[in-house]
Amino acid sequence: MHKKNKYWQLFLSTFKLSACTFGGGFVIIPLMRERFVKELHWIEEEETLDLTAIAQSSPGSIAINASILMGYHVAGIPGALITVVGAALPPLIIISIISAFYQAFRSNKYVSMAMAGMLAGVAAVIFDVVINMAWPILKKKRWLPIAVMLAAFAATRFFSVNIILIILVCGVIGALDTMYLQKREGSK
Repeated sequence: MHKKNKYWQLFLSTFKLSACTFGGGFVIIPLMRERFVKELHWIEEEETLDLTAIAQSSPGSIAINASILMGYHVAGIPGALITVVGAALPPLIIISIISAFYQAFRSNKYVSMAMAGMLAGVAAVIFDVVINMAWPILKKKRWLPIAVMLAAFAATRFFSVNIILIILVCGVIGALDTMYLQKREGSK
């Protein structure tokens, strides 16, 4: 594929996904997976999970971070720049329009009802993301990633542990587990 065409397709893909995604960054992840993994075959399923984990643990919006990582993975630095513009432009346009008409939107009962309805859809999409990200881990039948996942959830939900601490601890555990697995594979 010609580079200009790939860049244009990267921009349009992230622009459309960002323009049609409501409910936060996690909602865009399954849509990116559908587009970049299943339709365009630019990224493997495992790589998508890795990029999502990096995007989630990096500071900033997960949608923007995921777009940057996907763009960089597909087309290097130009791809990252193109996808960040493509992902940031729709919310910028939409928020600019909404802010111009804020008073009318704020008091409109139909807008309030539509937002409440979208909340249920967003919850379903986030649940789908969790299942799709956890499924490959569960299929491997390894206890450590499952235990870390449950412990991280419990620490956040029930004990209000700082998310930065959880990310750091999970990163250390993941690094140690990877080193152990590589050492074990090397001895075989």
